[in-house]
Amino acid sequence: MELDLAKEKKFNKLINVVSIVIPLVVALLFGVKLPNVEPLRFLPPIYASVNGLTAILLVVAVVAVKQGKLELHKKIMTGCIALSLAFLIMYVAYHMTSDSTTFGGEGPIKYVYYFILITHIILSIVIVPLVLRTFAKAYLKQFEAHRKLAKFTFPIWLYVAVSGVVVYLMISPYYGS
Repeated sequence: MELDLAKEKKFNKLINVVSIVIPLVVALLFGVKLPNVEPLRFLPPIYASVNGLTAILLVVAVVAVKQGKLELHKKIMTGCIALSLAFLIMYVAYHMTSDSTTFGGEGPIKYVYYFILITHIILSIVIVPLVLRTFAKAYLKQFEAHRKLAKFTFPIWLYVAVSGVVVYLMISPYYGS
């Protein structure tokens, strides 16, 4: 029991550090432009597709766990974490090589776009510790705590994944403008 508590404390410290470091590093790297590097303009549809795949797999993982397919659930959720990491790497790489694209829509759609974008950004920061804590609870075999936390983590992560695709679809006509 004491060993489990020590493990959990270690996880929590690591999760806290990662949850602070990731947004800070992303924010810092967002302002860095790599000189003499070809813009990676091909990345946005790829990382939007990764978000879409993540959303689909999150739903499949929930169905799997409800059907008692725990090993499948575990593998899919681990895959979702890997996909989210891949997204993050591609997103940062794109923004380090390309100028940001400005949304060109006007009227009410502009407010819709910015609402989705802002909630997406805020919740993408919030989801990092939630995913890591939920994963840690399962890893530590604290399944009741895992289930309780997953009830919050799942809808937020799903929103972040889906809204990422929506933001891409809304801004894609303005790439290269």
